[in-house]
Amino acid sequence: MPVFVLSSFLVAGLYAVSAWQFLRPAARPRGPLWASALLLAGIVIHAALLGASVFQQDAVHLGFANAVSLIAWLSVSVYALTALKVPLPGIQGWVAAAAAVGVLFPLVLPDARAVPFSHTFGFRVHLVLSLLAYCLLFIAALQAVLMSAFEKRLHKGAAAASMQGMPPLLTLESLLFKLIWAGFILLSLALASGVLFSEEIFGMAMSLTHKTFFALLSWLVFGALLAGRTIWGWRGRLAVRWTIIGFVMLLLAYVGSKFVLEILLQR
Repeated sequence: MPVFVLSSFLVAGLYAVSAWQFLRPAARPRGPLWASALLLAGIVIHAALLGASVFQQDAVHLGFANAVSLIAWLSVSVYALTALKVPLPGIQGWVAAAAAVGVLFPLVLPDARAVPFSHTFGFRVHLVLSLLAYCLLFIAALQAVLMSAFEKRLHKGAAAASMQGMPPLLTLESLLFKLIWAGFILLSLALASGVLFSEEIFGMAMSLTHKTFFALLSWLVFGALLAGRTIWGWRGRLAVRWTIIGFVMLLLAYVGSKFVLEILLQR
């Protein structure tokens, strides 16, 4: 089997084992050291795989599969850094589990298309901002789902064993809005760079495509959520719902459109 295939399965295995360990009920707040070491090894090898699959022959190949793999890598990397300050073994485990699936996408759906205008400065700025916004808001959405599950368990009288070692809900909520603020700022900059560098990136002035429409819709949802939080103190289930809706809109903007165009329509 080719080295790329074997390495992809190796990374998936490293992520899966570390995810299993982080999600164990008896896991300590930061998880065992060996699980963190496996996660770090997976992140490093995954980065090398992305370098081989995304950057080929002076061109960027960022179709649906590579985009999923790249967002998975960014998400698990950012969350691993976040966990150094606020250990969240349950959430970190789910991020690692998602990355274990994401790293295998390029094997199932090989990407042979080069992204046009990928050599331009404007494209690189837009790409970096967009991907960082995606991964932060993905983590925020995942945390919102787990917060909702945690809250339901607490209302039943006792937290699930899998939630042991988790910080209080108020701490989780505070971290959630920090992630949303950071993601919203990056998303705003990504949209602004798309407008500013549109002719350089796409060869024409920016138009209201389905991708732009859903990205703007996501921006409005997260903006409204942050405004509601600041003015009216929105929190709890309302914040969770808005976070998930905002991320779904963002998912439809790029990854969803890539899936429809490349996988369903074969364009």
